[in-house]
Amino acid sequence: MTLPTATLASTHDVFNQSTPWADVNLFTTNQPLQDALRLHAPGLRVEGLTALGAEMGSAEMLTHARLANTHKPQLRTHDRFGHRTDVVEFHPSYHALMGAALRHGLHATPWSRQDTGHAHVERAAGFMLFTEAEPSILCPVSMSYAVTPALRGNVAVWADWSKGLAATQYDPRLALFSQKSALTMGMGMTEKQGGSDVRANTTQAVPDGDDAWGARYRITGHKWFFSAPMCDAFLILAQAPGGLTCFFLPRVLPDDTVNAIRIQRLKDKLGNHANASSEVEFIDAMAWRVGEEGRGVAQILEMGTMTRLDCALGTSGLMRQALSIALHHTRQRSAFGKKLIEQPLMRNVLADLALESEAATALSIRLASAFDQKDKSEHEAVMARLLTPVAKFWVCKRGSVFAQEAMECLGGNGYVEEGGEGVMARIYREMPLNSIWEGAGNIMALDLMRAVRRADAAAALDAELAPARGAHPALDRLAGALPLRVDAMTTEAEARRLAQDVALAVQAALLLRSAPGAVFRAFCDSRLSGDWGYSFGTLGAGVNLDAILARALPA
Repeated sequence: MTLPTATLASTHDVFNQSTPWADVNLFTTNQPLQDALRLHAPGLRVEGLTALGAEMGSAEMLTHARLANTHKPQLRTHDRFGHRTDVVEFHPSYHALMGAALRHGLHATPWSRQDTGHAHVERAAGFMLFTEAEPSILCPVSMSYAVTPALRGNVAVWADWSKGLAATQYDPRLALFSQKSALTMGMGMTEKQGGSDVRANTTQAVPDGDDAWGARYRITGHKWFFSAPMCDAFLILAQAPGGLTCFFLPRVLPDDTVNAIRIQRLKDKLGNHANASSEVEFIDAMAWRVGEEGRGVAQILEMGTMTRLDCALGTSGLMRQALSIALHHTRQRSAFGKKLIEQPLMRNVLADLALESEAATALSIRLASAFDQKDKSEHEAVMARLLTPVAKFWVCKRGSVFAQEAMECLGGNGYVEEGGEGVMARIYREMPLNSIWEGAGNIMALDLMRAVRRADAAAALDAELAPARGAHPALDRLAGALPLRVDAMTTEAEARRLAQDVALAVQAALLLRSAPGAVFRAFCDSRLSGDWGYSFGTLGAGVNLDAILARALPA
């Protein structure tokens, strides 16, 4: 029997599907971020962030993000005549995204506009907003931001490169630094035999005289992870006669010849697909010393500290985007006779995710504010040392399980790679990177151990938590015990637990100051009082889910 044409056509009707989360302003719809900025940067003008939020939430930018990740970078080691080229080719959408990131000053511009007193906080908020659209191209942007404290160790190089590093007109060409409208920088520390143990590095640096940029060396060796190899220059570690030393390694030398950096291959990564991460060899490459011989780890870790801030910011941004997509989807999708967001279990899950997202935002922006003030306040300097490993450890650790739960809110649609829902799959693949890059969890815990051994650490933490005394019994118990635990910390085996508890206490204290009471109480009841299970969606019966969900995303 032949069925009527209309009956056949009706099987293709599409209904009960959500629209893409696109053409929205990511800043004006993010009340937790706005309130964190009011707390830490009162009076900050937000016109730039509003413009960035609209651009990053646009369908156009989301298309660029999809294309940049679908069409991965391609390595071209030789031209068709056999000449060595060592270049990486990117899809045009990659360059469009890079252009936007630099145009909005997400790289080195905070170092050139300290007059506001909130340059790092403003840039941190912008970094989070950009991450919501596309995180992986931000690798060279983050490294360009982080390079300044370390690169100042070579005054001559800094004098020549600082203007280009702060410039906002993106220039993708491989060309002499003085001929480019803007510059980017990367770094190379890890080698295949050492990983995080950079003191095991074998790359050798042989003195080669002096010139306008100071002490020059010849570098021979390799780097196992060398992200963004098309940056204009890199800070690397190599063994000099005086020990492990930091060096400035440009792609194009001052005489306009290409430096001997051989790109061996690009990494085939779980996520982070738009960014080229590579393995390289240096064959008698030329570099200039930054800082003193034998002080390389201390010198380059100034750069690592700033990129660890970006790991926390990036994860917070990804959490926010995953939450927004989940809320947007569940408001439109129906099941069992009503919208998903009206289902009691789903409401609990979404509210729990909203608490986690806001707490991550609060802690990350607090850390950025410490970088704004650390040269003016001893308390802020100590908090920058303490909260860098804490925020990097805890926020990034929470990222992967957060993304998995948010994906589950979309069901099978969240697991596919295509279309608007494919953003969730991309977020899930991206989440583990921030936890691993710039030092995985154990490295952060060890860094916290070093920070708390300072005599002023316990007192600074006590002062940080003081404004929240009396606000919640569970927070009082935790806050009261932490300074004693910091003073008594002697074993590495307890360092992860300390990092977790410091993070939770500081997050709670921050939410008291920036969030409504319903958010603060639910966070303390669940995270500190134990009225919570072992997965998201296990908030207690007394939690005001309506208030939390209404705050999380305007209808």
